[in-house]
Amino acid sequence: MAMVAHHHREDSSGSISKHLDAGKYVRYTAEQVEALERVYAECPKPSSLRRQQLIRECPILSNIEPKQIKVWFQNRRCREKQRKESTRLQSVNRKLTAMNKLLMEENDRLQKQVSQLVCENGYMRQHLTPAPTTDASCESAVTTPQHSLRDASNPAGLLSIAEETLTEFLSKATGTAVDWVQMPGMKPGPGSVGIFAISQSCSGVAARACGLVSLEPIKIAEILKDRPTWFRDCRSLEVFTMFPAGNGGTIELLYTQTYAPTTLAPARDFWTLRYTTTLENGSLVVCERSLSGTGSGPNAAAASQFVRAEMFPSGYLIRPCDGGGSIIHIVDHLSLEAWSVPEVLRPLYESSKVLAQKTTIAAIKYIRQIAQETSGEVVYGLGRQPAVLRTFSQRLSRGFNDAVNGFNDDGWSILNCDGAEDVVIAISSAKNLNSGSLPILGGVLCAKASMLLQNVPPAVLVRFLREHRSEWADFNIDAYAAASLKSTYVYPGMRPTKFTGSQIIMPLGHTIEHEEMLEVIRLEGHLLSHEDAFMSRDIHLLQMCSGIDESAVGACSELVFAPIDEMFPDDAQLLPSGFRIIPLDPKPGDLQESLALHKTLDLTSSLEVGPAASNNGKVAGGAYSARSILTIAFQFPFESNLQDNVASMARQYVRSVISSVQRVAMAISPSGISPSIGSKLSPASPEAVTLAHWICQSYSLHTGAELLAAESSSSEALLKSLWHHQDSILCCSLKAVPVFTFANQAGLDMLETTLVTLQDVTLDKIFDDCGRKALFSELAKIMQQGFAHLPGGICMSTMGRHISYEQAVVWKVFAEDSANASGVHCLALSFVNWSFV
Repeated sequence: MAMVAHHHREDSSGSISKHLDAGKYVRYTAEQVEALERVYAECPKPSSLRRQQLIRECPILSNIEPKQIKVWFQNRRCREKQRKESTRLQSVNRKLTAMNKLLMEENDRLQKQVSQLVCENGYMRQHLTPAPTTDASCESAVTTPQHSLRDASNPAGLLSIAEETLTEFLSKATGTAVDWVQMPGMKPGPGSVGIFAISQSCSGVAARACGLVSLEPIKIAEILKDRPTWFRDCRSLEVFTMFPAGNGGTIELLYTQTYAPTTLAPARDFWTLRYTTTLENGSLVVCERSLSGTGSGPNAAAASQFVRAEMFPSGYLIRPCDGGGSIIHIVDHLSLEAWSVPEVLRPLYESSKVLAQKTTIAAIKYIRQIAQETSGEVVYGLGRQPAVLRTFSQRLSRGFNDAVNGFNDDGWSILNCDGAEDVVIAISSAKNLNSGSLPILGGVLCAKASMLLQNVPPAVLVRFLREHRSEWADFNIDAYAAASLKSTYVYPGMRPTKFTGSQIIMPLGHTIEHEEMLEVIRLEGHLLSHEDAFMSRDIHLLQMCSGIDESAVGACSELVFAPIDEMFPDDAQLLPSGFRIIPLDPKPGDLQESLALHKTLDLTSSLEVGPAASNNGKVAGGAYSARSILTIAFQFPFESNLQDNVASMARQYVRSVISSVQRVAMAISPSGISPSIGSKLSPASPEAVTLAHWICQSYSLHTGAELLAAESSSSEALLKSLWHHQDSILCCSLKAVPVFTFANQAGLDMLETTLVTLQDVTLDKIFDDCGRKALFSELAKIMQQGFAHLPGGICMSTMGRHISYEQAVVWKVFAEDSANASGVHCLALSFVNWSFV
């Protein structure tokens, strides 16, 4: 029988409720509790009317007052909350206990590593004579002989190789075989996904991860062994041989193909042996290593597009935790044959940080995502099952990779390319497409290109491309692709439109910043005429955006999208297009071979093995800039009789997109107005350093004061000071309708715009009536005297927000050292102490 504590107060008459005279507790019968529990299951917080209705409908509750019912529900909710909190704390405690165990083991390993290094240091001091040395941190990978397919022709030979692989893998996962160092920018902590490390000294590239996952070891092993489902760069994995090992494990011979990340490098393939077994302590191990040999996979002709890479002993160690869940250790150790790619791309194949982001960390995050979906911690939009939405993101990624790589066995062939084209056109006919794709069309055409960017943060550029689609996209091209997929007529006369909205349906990342998201966006179209107005002109795109976390070292950033039907069926046909930006590890010696800023790479010379040649290779000023590779691929369906027309359109469109992206990249680059790259704000404007010098010199000439607190003799320092000045500094043209041509960072923040869109903003639009009158009344004085001070007031940003400022200074900027009227280049404005209202 349940008892519920009840605190009583006297009513207005001073008497106490007659039902509570017997004592301070109200006793409920089992039947009453059951009736209340049924209501609680449907509605934990019933209204006053619902409680009164409950008493009327349940005779067994007729002797209970509504206030007592209210208290019962309050207590019930409190107990439920306490129970949930207790369960949560128990779960957190289990996780912390397991993580503490993992950290203690990592500490032990590090202590062993320190002891080993101390011993090696003492030994080296005793032998000071120069002698060839071998990297002891990865001796297993260097000294272990290669096992060929001939050596593995019988089960006994395979088992011997498997046991060797197991031993070497464990020595990397938990021992000191590799000198692991912490992954830059990823310190372990209570909210971290795991502990990540890379090797900077061993042969090839290597990465390691340790983490706690709330799944059972067998489930984790099943997921990780199915590499194509979680490793976006894995094109295929085929098991050619499988047989049991004597200890209950299994041995498999695998052939794996991986995509190339850019159009400028060949893809990779692997022949490997995979060994799955259980250790005496109950841990599950899946380890793998390469086998040498001439195996070419299922299609020898197609294998010519791949370069054989090598996998040193790698794999997964999965240990069950007390109370559920598992501790997982992951080791990836590869040789990606960097010699086979252009010099400018070699950092991608020689960087352990890139391997960690693409493979090791991706594996941990995918497992954690599955665990969160299984436990119900995350709920996705549109009422779709997580697996269905995850499949969409995988299909977008795979379709984009297929377009970038253009494998022969997928039916792709290069169209009329002499090797000198900046944009490559490839086609795949309808008969080569997957069944059910687009049977009535002639096929799919892909226009693709790769280019080198200097000093452009990939995450920032991808965010801009996503949020400002109108800066680079053509609505009519989107309409063509969408209509072609639906096999409908493309209506002419559609005007370009703006991005109108999106709905994030699946945040795929594990941070607040959403490292990856899947969303449906709608582009609203309007006809120039009102004919057929009843038909929708909206375009819907399924879009995946990833790598927008700027703190992720070595991670690539992508924006991939495909037109879809507005009903968004589960089996929607996808034809992905988009952008991929991959940061290159900085190497000080690379400046001599770097290409000119924002120039499209010459595909002929770049595909040659060796340093990438360029007549404009040296960066002016000698300052080093971080570099990244941008790959663009756009796919278009076409009918056979329109192939040439679509090819011409696609080539021109991708060139226009490249031009737009270059303009955007220049504007958002931290040194986009830096003299080291000789950038210009627009084709008609001077270099940024020159303009900064004009602005400061003219201010000093007119006002007798210095614009900057301490003007440096260095042009770069002057530009940097102007760019980061706390007051908003803008320049506008001397035209009938003055438009802005330049703004420093504070100016862009105040106007809520970018350097790209700044030239669409006119001077009169930012002032209110009082501000415009004050400015125009001072124009004559400005032109005669050279400057004027405007009183404080209100102006408006491009987003419609009001801005207050203490005062504004307007002055003429001379284009030459001599202050003559013919040398006036523009007007400059400085808004002092501005803020949003």
